[in-house]
Amino acid sequence: MSETRKSLPVSVLDLVPVREGHTTKEALQDMVDIAKHVETLGYRRFWLSEHHNTPTLASSATSILISKVLDNTESIEVGSGGIMLPNHTPLVVAEQFGTLETMYPNRVNLGLGRAPGTDMQTAHALRRTTQETAFIFPQDVVELQNYLKPMEHQGMVHAHPGVGTEVPIFILGSSTSSAQLAARLGLPYVFAAHFAPQQLEQALDIYRRSFEPSEYLAEPYVMVCVNVVAADTNEEAEKLSTSSDLFYLNVVRGTKNPLQPPLETMDGQWNFYEENMVRGMSKFTFKGDRNTISEQLSKFCGEMQIDELMAVSYIYDQEKRKQSYAILKDAINQ
Repeated sequence: MSETRKSLPVSVLDLVPVREGHTTKEALQDMVDIAKHVETLGYRRFWLSEHHNTPTLASSATSILISKVLDNTESIEVGSGGIMLPNHTPLVVAEQFGTLETMYPNRVNLGLGRAPGTDMQTAHALRRTTQETAFIFPQDVVELQNYLKPMEHQGMVHAHPGVGTEVPIFILGSSTSSAQLAARLGLPYVFAAHFAPQQLEQALDIYRRSFEPSEYLAEPYVMVCVNVVAADTNEEAEKLSTSSDLFYLNVVRGTKNPLQPPLETMDGQWNFYEENMVRGMSKFTFKGDRNTISEQLSKFCGEMQIDELMAVSYIYDQEKRKQSYAILKDAINQ
């Protein structure tokens, strides 16, 4: 194992899934439990993703959840993966994250996405406007950056708290357009390969070739989010991964079932079209025991030359999920 692989930072993305037979409150308790666990394992970041009108995910009030995790941890960086900026005004986001940074200095990350994180009807309910705000995403990012800069860079409207906090911003994406924006602004780029893998290689290539050094970043910084299901044996990981398959089948069918317990097999659970759709969405899923995960990561990291790995794990059993993150960290260090 190369020293480069051993030094690769690893982080977690949590959508706060509600498990079948469990309550939303328990999902929030699971979130804190996982965050504390991965902090002890040496993970770098714990990010939460904004979703709306989805009863099976409890991450809609993202900044509140970030505050909860920060309050229950000591050193891990906590942030958004991401805040869906079309749903919010830049000023409000600057105030919220400026407040978080003031309370928990040097531990807050602000990942920004251009999608609404929900269906269009809910998006309109969030924005209360017919304007397509995703189109002004680049302008909103720059406005938000300015609110977080020192006072000498401010206009007439200020974010209090927010001014001078300079919360680190990351651009999230699942296409080449976000890669171009991250490169132009000289910001770190985070690709959502855990559910939209199709343009990963093209987007990373565009980002690296087009990157312009900025006051925030001298060189490109690439993070990629992938699915991870790690267990003591390959056979156990295969079984545990059926919960993840069922999660993505929800997306394909447009259903809203809670996170399901694992099945012995997915045979009979989906048709040919649905299986192909799920396999396509979850192409970058690493599953197996420690050695298998290590081999998969070596190939992936060698090909993609990433600077940081972010993992999301749709595993039903909370203790198995914690074990998966422990095995992943061991595999990184192996």
